[in-house]
Amino acid sequence: MKILLDTHVFLWWLSSSDQLAVQAVEAIGDPTNQVYVSVITL
Repeated sequence: MKILLDTHVFLWWLSSSDQLAVQAVEAIGDPTNQVYVSVITL
């Protein structure tokens, strides 16, 4: 699956925030998924 993270999700994921659902953390961490971050975020 391809996943595009927006700025908030990317920052929450980096900080291990409780704002993200367990399913989202698992999907982002799944090595079979391709995770992308928008260049605007950077």
